Amino acid sequence: MKEYENRVLIYGAGVIGSLYAVKLSACGCNVAVLARGSRLKELQEKGLLYYENGIKEARVRVISEITDQDKFDYIFLTVRAEQVITALEALRRNKSSTIITMVNTLEKYQNWENTAGKGRILPAFPGAGGSIENGILNAKLTPAIIQPTTFGEINGKKTDRVKQLKKLFAAAKVPVQIVPDMHVWQVCHLAMVVPLADAYYQAGKAPERVAWDKNSMKITAKRLKRNFNLLGQKGICLSPGKMKLICFLPVPLLACLLKYVYKSDFGNMFMYQHAMKAKEEMKLLHRDFYKYLKVH
Repeated sequence: MKEYENRVLIYGAGVIGSLYAVKLSACGCNVAVLARGSRLKELQEKGLLYYENGIKEARVRVISEITDQDKFDYIFLTVRAEQVITALEALRRNKSSTIITMVNTLEKYQNWENTAGKGRILPAFPGAGGSIENGILNAKLTPAIIQPTTFGEINGKKTDRVKQLKKLFAAAKVPVQIVPDMHVWQVCHLAMVVPLADAYYQAGKAPERVAWDKNSMKITAKRLKRNFNLLGQKGICLSPGKMKLICFLPVPLLACLLKYVYKSDFGNMFMYQHAMKAKEEMKLLHRDFYKYLKVH
């Protein structure tokens, strides 16, 4: 295995942070995972365990805090949207130059730079999903054709650090895409995921069976089309471009496709499990997204 000299901090040890820790440590990175609470205790006692042809343990260092003098080549911030500012405040005086924010957000990143320091933020979004069951990570990368790990500089330039990060992900066998405007990409992403999550929350006592509710699928299809059409009317170029297809599909056909997505293993791992574990985050994103549509 080729060894890479990169020192990486994964700030947040949930599903996303744990999976990227596994992938990056597997290609030889020196990976530290910062965890808190019960997850910290779990990792300290058992290590970072994951399923891959059996149960394996990732080669990572588990920590509960970092000092201002600790220096990493990359800090991956894998916390919920409402936790970002607190995490960035904790990293304000740290010497590391690059903080990769793998977070659902509608921020234009200025607030984050004001908190962490100008030039440190590299906006990104993970292409992954799954769960942690009995302390064991059961997660996968999203199929590249659907959603690779996405990132880009705030100013849209292809800088050296973007190129180096792409090489690192390639070594870790993580599919990626670099986009020129991460803010627009994230707005479009929320236009999709907010209605998808809402369907689960509005399904009553059996959200796992929402696919069998024809009316829910029809409502979700209409909301998706409305969101993307409104973004288009506001002059936002949909990103990625394949999302334009949603604008043109008839509601009955889109509802039928959604039914099969919700019923699939993909739907369970990448949609249902996240929606159920991130209800508060998704509720905040729902509020912020529809507020964004009204004022932009």
